[in-house]
Parts: sequence; C-alpha cells; structure tokens
Amino acid sequence: MTVSGGLIIDGLTSTFGTATAGRIAVAGSLAIIILAVSYNSGMFALSRRRTEKPIAPTGSRTYVFLLACLNEERVITESLTRIIRLPLDDLLVLVVDDASDDGTAAAVRDMASPHVHLYTREFPDARKGKGAALNAGLRWLRKSDLLQGKDPNDIIVCVVDADGRLDGHAVEQVDPFFDDPKTGAVQVGVRMYNRRRRLLARLQDMEFVVYGEIFQNARRHLGSVGMGGNGQFMRLAALESLPGKAWSDCLTEDLDLGVRLLAAGWINGFCPTAAVHQQAVLTLGRLLRQRSRWFQGHLQAFRLVPLILRRIPARSAIDLIYHLSSPALLLLTSLLPIAFMIMIGDAVVASFQAGHSLLSPWWLPWFYLMTFGMAAAYAFVYRKREPVSWAFALLLGHIYVIYGYIWFVSGWWALARALTGKHTWLKTART
Repeated sequence: MTVSGGLIIDGLTSTFGTATAGRIAVAGSLAIIILAVSYNSGMFALSRRRTEKPIAPTGSRTYVFLLACLNEERVITESLTRIIRLPLDDLLVLVVDDASDDGTAAAVRDMASPHVHLYTREFPDARKGKGAALNAGLRWLRKSDLLQGKDPNDIIVCVVDADGRLDGHAVEQVDPFFDDPKTGAVQVGVRMYNRRRRLLARLQDMEFVVYGEIFQNARRHLGSVGMGGNGQFMRLAALESLPGKAWSDCLTEDLDLGVRLLAAGWINGFCPTAAVHQQAVLTLGRLLRQRSRWFQGHLQAFRLVPLILRRIPARSAIDLIYHLSSPALLLLTSLLPIAFMIMIGDAVVASFQAGHSLLSPWWLPWFYLMTFGMAAAYAFVYRKREPVSWAFALLLGHIYVIYGYIWFVSGWWALARALTGKHTWLKTART
C-alpha cells in the first residue's frame, strides 16, 4: 500500500479506534480497484502497439452467414438485405427460425433471394438456446448439398444476430486474416446503429468500442482474443475440429467457443477496421435483463479453467483466467464500495463533532483517480471511431464509468438465477 493509500485508510478508520473490520474492508476495496485500474491501464498501453495488417483478400472463399432467429420479424429483413448486398461472388445465408410465433419465417420467405435459405426448427427441439439453434443450422448445412465439393478450410461461417448490419467492407477487411492457415476465427468490432437516439444507447456504443479498441486489440498481442455473439467469422474446418458440438449450451456460447478454439490450437483474430452494427436496448430494464444473461454465461464459462490450464500457453491463459474470474471480482467489488462510502460518511460526521477534519487530504484525488482514472482513455478511443468533440467524449467517459455499475445489479440477478437453477435464454426484445 502506498503512503497516500495508508493515510486514506488511517483517516477513514480513525473514528473506530482499531477499526479492524473497517480497515480490512477499505484495504480490500482499494486492492481490487487498484487491480482493475492497473489491468485496464496495461491493456490500454498494449492496445496502442502497432499490428501488422494482413494483405489484400484472395476472394476465393465461400462465406456462409448463419442467423439464429426467435421472433425477429421487426429486424430480419433489413439485416438480410444488407448481407446479400455484400460484394461477394460466393455466399449463402441460412436463417434458423427457432420456432418463432411471429412473422419471422414469412419475412425470410418474402426475400425471394437464391442466396437466402430458411431452416425452421420445431418443438420439442426448438427454443433451447442460441447455441443449440446454431448447431442445428450447421448440421442442416452439412446434410444439404449447398457446400458439396467445397474444402472446409475455404468455407467461412459468419454468425450475425438478426439485428446485425455488417459494414459493406467487412468481408474485404476480414478475408486476409484467413490467409494464415492457423487462423480459426476473426471477430469484428460491434457498434450500435441507434446510438444517437438516447444516452443509454450511446453508452452501449461506447462500451463496445472501448472493449474492441482496448481489450480486443490488446489481446491480439496476448493471444487471447475472444469471440462475440455478433460478427464472428469462423473457418468451418476449425468448427469441425472441436470435440462435440461447435457451440455449447452456455448462455454466452460465443465466449465458450472462443476459448475452445484457442485450446484446439487455432488463432483468434480481431479486425478493428470493420464492424457489425446492432440495436442498442433503450430501457434500463431490458439492459439489466440482457446483461444478467451475459453475466450468468460468464459464470458458466468458468468451467473452462481446467481446459485453459491444460491446453493454452501461459501468457494467454493468465489473461483468460482473469477475464473468467471477473464476475467473482465484480460481485465482491459491489459490496466493498458500500462499506467505503459508509466509512466516509462516518468520518465526515466525526469531523464535524471533533471540530476539525479527520480525513486525509489525499482521499479526494485518490477517489477520483480510482473511480475515473480511465475516463480520458475511454474518451480517446471512442473519438477514434465516432466524430464527437473532446469535451463531449470526456463527459461520456465519466458517465460511462458510472454506467458500468449496472453490472452490479445484473451480476446479483444472474447469481440468483444460477443458484435457483434457472438457465433459460433471456431473449433481448427488439424494437
């Protein structure tokens, strides 16, 4: 602990005598926050390192776009229209309708495109999660004659959400990565196409930009790039090399898949020059519901730790294990700031009673540094992808830090679901 950190703890616990419990709580809070800030700062520095850009695309591969859909009538037509307009000579689209009870299937049939195919799942097999739907779609493709005579190494499967809108140049940017035969998957960036509608949508857009520009870029150097559920490109040969089914029943089947590809010896790439645009949720309730599913999926993915330790090189494994441990750290962190703020309040009250301040003068700058220390970095990377002023970006960076506290609520919701045996897919509603 630094001198200033010790002074803060002394100031906060001085009204409690020895205040052993208070000292432990504050020290624990500072330790976890310092760990997070240090990790984030290190990843930011690593993400600024230049990476060699792949050469021009070869244009000789087959691209298969796979969309798992459940009640996506409102968004599916626009997404399919954009996909079939991509500058590709050899592409097909498979929509897996997971027993939708709206007009999803009819909207797909109305496309009347030779590139678009529909596979409809029925009960009792349907609605068992996104991973199950994707696996069913892949099985259907392999049984059909659509891929007959094609080399699995030259077939790229792209998973796109029903609301996903790929950049027109996405395939051009992604294709060169697969010139390396060791590359099994490539993830593109993610943006929110309705980011200008509300502040909540803008913050979700910033969240995904920050994740891509800082963490995914840094993980290219660590060998631990993760897959997202939208805009993930995978070599069919890589999917078929995995034991069992390609996608698991984990609620974050994308995270699970990325780790298993690395464990199988493949390289995961990240393409920062292209993005898939999706719909941000516009209400806090729907956002908490969505994030609770992601959080619960992270809890489920912790079962991958033994596989990581056995099969993945140490540098990549350390980062992956830290990433998979983040839910536990977050739940612990959600309790410690409460104790920290209670002790601040008690110290302020005691200061009034004593007639002089019992708080160290260092506590305020420390509080700002530990809370908002990364706000400027977040603003910097966001301005790279979005034409906003520095003042607006900095303001967003500070609000974004506070916005991150929604994970506390979602985390405890997810833990409660996990403890009560609820593992259903909390579907994100479209508007």
